[in-house]
Amino acid sequence: MKILVTGGAGFIGSAVIRHIINNTNDSVVNVDKLTYAGNLESLAEIEQSERYTFSKTDICDSVAIEALFKEHQPDVVMHLAAESHVDRSIDGPREFIETNIIGTYTLLEASRKYYLSIDDTKKAQFKFHHISTDEVYGDLEGPEDLFTEETPYAPSSPYSASKASSDHLVRAWQRTFGLPTVVTNCSNNYGPYHFPEKLIPLVILNALDKKPLPVYGDGQQIRDWLYVEDHARALYLVATQGEVGETYNIGGHNEKANIDVVKTICQLLEEFVPFNTNKSENGSIDASSYEDLITYVKDRPGHDLRYAIDASKIDKELGWKPQESFETGIRKTVKWYLDNEQWWQHVLDGSYAMERLGNS
Repeated sequence: MKILVTGGAGFIGSAVIRHIINNTNDSVVNVDKLTYAGNLESLAEIEQSERYTFSKTDICDSVAIEALFKEHQPDVVMHLAAESHVDRSIDGPREFIETNIIGTYTLLEASRKYYLSIDDTKKAQFKFHHISTDEVYGDLEGPEDLFTEETPYAPSSPYSASKASSDHLVRAWQRTFGLPTVVTNCSNNYGPYHFPEKLIPLVILNALDKKPLPVYGDGQQIRDWLYVEDHARALYLVATQGEVGETYNIGGHNEKANIDVVKTICQLLEEFVPFNTNKSENGSIDASSYEDLITYVKDRPGHDLRYAIDASKIDKELGWKPQESFETGIRKTVKWYLDNEQWWQHVLDGSYAMERLGNS
């Protein structure tokens, strides 16, 4: 098949593309605007594949998107392009509305027009897979509660509200126009190539530089953590075998409080690179261990307390289970950042952004 992936230079999108190229015979068209979180270096291992094509395109550009459909004739669309950082959505919601809502609408309309133009054989195979988040559900009250595919939407941030809106659009295009769609809602991802503004890579890199490790509030916010390569396997499975019109929740079965995640990273770093009490070159706070760097900061507005996914449907219907526990996945993640300093240094010093100019 030929799969058109939007946001393929992002964290999850690049994992999906690496999975497809390395584990299937399918071809990929990567459509990415290359915003600040888009990094083509995350695709270096597969970029020379004859089955991989990159197009620097904004999903809000209807003319360009329709031209891509006409040129590449995709069998499946996997829509991952999105603004996804909650803090950024609080500081500046507009980009989230434009990308997550208008961009999804533009892509749906291009897909609908394309779907109407193809023959019945190709129609039978075509699928629009919309990748979303568990944050659309709001948060959970009881310690035993889980998000299911039937949980009512109650988004708390501009980010989650924009994703909830895009989910509704996708389902409306399926019901009203007959576009074959499927939706997945996933818990927090972590793993290699994660942009350093997110909690786990931020903690790893700050700790290595002996900078404060910021923890919101008391750090008791609970998240269900999923290793990104497990997510990539699930997404490909849904895109190729999922039932049209269905929603599948994807979770890691790994609920952890944020403070426990931070402390686990500190313990692994002590194992891999024992803390050096000498101050870093840029000057740091006094500390005798990585955990001493933990700094509690004012909680962010509307911060959800607990997310947890019931992933029994995708297990029962498609046979997917995560292969990594949090313990194995976080160990691999910390080790990856220690072994791939060039990748994250290019992000921190901004040199990775030069690829945006080179691909303009």
